[in-house]
Amino acid sequence: MSHLFPSSTAGLLSWPWTEIEPHYKLLIQEQLNTSTIDGWLQRWSDLSDYVTEQYNRLYIATTVNTADEAADEALKNFLDTTFIQASVYEQKLKEMLLTSGLEPAGFEIALRNMRSEADLYREENLPLYAEEQRLNTEYDKLNGARTVIWEGEEKTVTQMTPVFVEEESREKREEAWILVRERILKDRDKTHALWRKFFSLRERIAANAGKSDYRSFAWQKKLRFDYTPEDCKLFHEVVEEVVVPAASRIYERRQMQLGVDTLRPWDTMIDPLGRPPLKPFKKIEAFIMGAAKIFDEVDPLLGQYFRIMMEEDLLDLENRKNKGPGAFCVDYPIKREPFIFMNAVGLHDDVQTILHEAGHAFHVFESGRLKNHMQIANMPMEFAEVASMSMELLASPYLEASGMYSEIEAARARIEHLEGLVTFWPYMALVDAFQHWIYENPESGRNPENCDEKWVELWDRFMPGIDYSGLEKYIPAQWHRQLHIHQIPFYYIEYGLAQLGAVQVWGNAFEDQAQAVKDYRKALALGSTATLPDLFKTAGAQFTFDIQTLKKYVDLIECELDHQFVFV
Repeated sequence: MSHLFPSSTAGLLSWPWTEIEPHYKLLIQEQLNTSTIDGWLQRWSDLSDYVTEQYNRLYIATTVNTADEAADEALKNFLDTTFIQASVYEQKLKEMLLTSGLEPAGFEIALRNMRSEADLYREENLPLYAEEQRLNTEYDKLNGARTVIWEGEEKTVTQMTPVFVEEESREKREEAWILVRERILKDRDKTHALWRKFFSLRERIAANAGKSDYRSFAWQKKLRFDYTPEDCKLFHEVVEEVVVPAASRIYERRQMQLGVDTLRPWDTMIDPLGRPPLKPFKKIEAFIMGAAKIFDEVDPLLGQYFRIMMEEDLLDLENRKNKGPGAFCVDYPIKREPFIFMNAVGLHDDVQTILHEAGHAFHVFESGRLKNHMQIANMPMEFAEVASMSMELLASPYLEASGMYSEIEAARARIEHLEGLVTFWPYMALVDAFQHWIYENPESGRNPENCDEKWVELWDRFMPGIDYSGLEKYIPAQWHRQLHIHQIPFYYIEYGLAQLGAVQVWGNAFEDQAQAVKDYRKALALGSTATLPDLFKTAGAQFTFDIQTLKKYVDLIECELDHQFVFV
């Protein structure tokens, strides 16, 4: 790395555009030929790494504390200055490379992506992207500030989750469920107003890029070369035919176990046999150490990766007030290290989340061996989620090794996980179908009241088995809080496709666990240097939408569920 770049995190965060721009100018002034291209690409890669890490660290500062006004101001300043200007130069550098006609070895996929991005690029969209990020921050604040008073204590909406897992009284769970939904719907007007801004902004972005609708823009921006919107709709139908009945069987079994006449939404998380809830940990330190032990068992090198994160303060896992919602993993590209953000409250779901996000983190470590930023950037998200979802499944046999579970508890956890795979696919199809409808029907989609109605319609199609009679007004609260719809539109089908890839990796592990992990790591190490089907193939899976494959693995899941029930 250049000694002219900041040498400390504090220096990086305050690195002004006036000091960044000269580096871009030097790259623009160079002459590209076969003898200079490799060095030029590496210098460009280094500079991109620094600018990307500056953004990632500034963004993280606003999510770990949504009330941090200084962090918010620093991010806004970055978006208004460096983000816009650097994007202009990044585009010029891509055009330089494409115009040169040079095709460096190992850059075939990167060049394909650049050609697509160059076709989509419009300078007038840069301030609109910055505005979209500001709306994202506003949406985070709206979610992060939501609290309710429960039994005399102020709790975030996320902190209410244990009530639905732990509270034996059905009446109390119902009270808590309605309290949370009422709090979300209290922000209905604010959420709707934000939605109108998001939608209008995205229409302008698509129009500026010469696209007839936002979905066409999003498809190209997400570099989806290997499947189409029609493929997604086919997948929705396959999920409806194969998985919705399997999910209904799970709900029917739960209803019978609970001994209730009808399964209500506040009945879906409580243990159906009345056992104490799984509480794997009380202290965050035990949670982190337990996760490390699991990864040691899956693969010693993966365990080493996680311990690096422990040692270098690359984990922010505990929920607290004014912390942004959800969980994610981002990379710090200078050192090729990941950072995991989540909101742990002591439940088994937290363990599933850390296994998931660690899969993303391992992707960062493995692909970080590639020489150039451009060979890592734009990794297909459909495969990035294979990295995370496969890790959940590959780790599942080793829950006892964490010290957080007994044998019976581990079996219960695996049952929850496998049932969750089945019940997730219909919800994934719901979210994706909803977004297709929104942007296919812009006159209706721009109106959030229409979106509320469509969400209920699709809910009835994909989510039977849970009785919402008398609760219909609360169903739209779920899309109000589903951050993907608002902040990263069309980012959800990836989970469904990746889950199908992940269960194939898991199926391989039944035959040969060590080889399955080896293939998994080999695929992660490819970064973005292979096509989506080839990445799946390297991991030992097929990239497919067909009914036969989905049915095969839904059958495997149901078979394994029957096996795990023996232990509990």
